[in-house]
Amino acid sequence: MGLRLSILDQSVIAENETAIDAFNHTIELVQKAEALGYHRFWVSEHHNSDKLAGSVPEVLISHLLAKTNRIRIGSGGVMLQHYSPYKVAEIFNVLASLAPGRVDLGLGKAPGGLPLSTKALQEGLSEKTKELWEKLVDLKKFVFDNIEPHAPFYGLKAEPVPSNPPDLFLLGASASSAKLAGELGYSFVFAQFINSNKAILEEAFEVFSRLQERKKSEPISFILALSVIVADTDEEAKQLVTNSEIFKVHLESGKTVTVGSIEQAEIFAKQADENYRIEIQEASIIHGSKETVREKLLQIQDIYDLDEVIIITPIQNFEDRLKSYVLLSEAFSEISVLLK
Repeated sequence: MGLRLSILDQSVIAENETAIDAFNHTIELVQKAEALGYHRFWVSEHHNSDKLAGSVPEVLISHLLAKTNRIRIGSGGVMLQHYSPYKVAEIFNVLASLAPGRVDLGLGKAPGGLPLSTKALQEGLSEKTKELWEKLVDLKKFVFDNIEPHAPFYGLKAEPVPSNPPDLFLLGASASSAKLAGELGYSFVFAQFINSNKAILEEAFEVFSRLQERKKSEPISFILALSVIVADTDEEAKQLVTNSEIFKVHLESGKTVTVGSIEQAEIFAKQADENYRIEIQEASIIHGSKETVREKLLQIQDIYDLDEVIIITPIQNFEDRLKSYVLLSEAFSEISVLLK
């Protein structure tokens, strides 16, 4: 069985670069990814970040659809807790109408920023705002235009209603997120680059697989999002592995958030105004030559019966990042040649 390769791009603003540079790199990367045969290209949502430019994925998605012809483009993901499900459905129905069969709607549970940006994004919202699971239910009904009679929004449509709606995904890094996705009929993307705990990944896979069996009427799938760096040699790839730690803020209220640095962790806790502890984990980055990385990914595919992986390549320098994606594509193209 072949393994589909997809990309999650965060529009990284590298040292001595601007957001304009970051967006231009994203455009160049998506066009290269299409030429190389990558299946999907997703962009992320981050707020109030001077390191990541992508704060409004739906706008960037529209631009990338116009710059490409075949590759699927989507969000990885829209942070639904901040928004109206109806409005999100309208936005992605427009995108799916502009580019039929090419649009993905990935949804995240995280805030996508620090507490201050969350406060600003949710300003004016009622304290009785629906729980995330309720928003996910509503969103799916709006996207597929199946509001039941007697429901509060019966008769309302998220126009335009596309003939080929966006594919729906829930992103997460826990067994509870996998359970939620499976119960609601969403495909699930486990962010292993955020949570490298093997026991949690295995639990999430088992939970989702059981629910997937019950949801045979809905074509939902389990996908892994992995950090991968490919270079000409194992040694060169090892040298490209930097910032290999991730930081988890455990708040007294029970909430856990993953951030990119100890400074961000401390700022998050301060803005949340809660007692906290910070956990530092070693990031899981698959790295090596084409042959080494191919072998590792095929082992993972076999363990979790995967059809697809979504790759994030944590390299600041764009040329090195682009080369990594090229080499990864070549690694799996070589398999196809050998199998013919």
